[in-house]
Amino acid sequence: MKVKIKNASSRKTREKIKRAFAELMREKKELNKITVTDLVKIVDITRGSFYTHYDNIYEVALDIQKETLDILYSNIDQLKNIDNIDCYFDEICNYLKDNESIYTMILSSNEPLIFANNLNKIIDKILYDTLRNQNINNLELNISLFVDGWINLVIKHFRKEINYSLDNINNYIKETFIILFLNNKKV
Repeated sequence: MKVKIKNASSRKTREKIKRAFAELMREKKELNKITVTDLVKIVDITRGSFYTHYDNIYEVALDIQKETLDILYSNIDQLKNIDNIDCYFDEICNYLKDNESIYTMILSSNEPLIFANNLNKIIDKILYDTLRNQNINNLELNISLFVDGWINLVIKHFRKEINYSLDNINNYIKETFIILFLNNKKV
């Protein structure tokens, strides 16, 4: 992956490239159907400018994925115990809302399975590390059910398959968390 140039112009170009990529994902539905030529036409940059920022289309997809996964770890230190879990869910929800248009385009394609799988693994690990000392029945099964359901709801939201806002989903996730983890301790 190219070294990220830190100036404002470069960040702006990278953001435009990622937005155009998301538009093409929505339109073409498959990553392998997107070309650099398509992308540079939308962004109105030269191929050379594109290659200054990315080596290929797949790097754009990885950059978007990495940006999302980084947010999961950005404030992981605050998640030292269950008492902080609501703030963590709120932070993820706010990030998704702030970037709703790009995720709507990306997740409406046929390609989100790899992204969802990586997201799933990271959230599973974060929750397991946070909850492993809480003496909860069927911890691994509950985490798997919880995270799979959470990610599926978010994907359905962005694909417009359900009529719930991210705030509705976030509140439901927090309620479900209480049921699965706080009300399910071993006796």
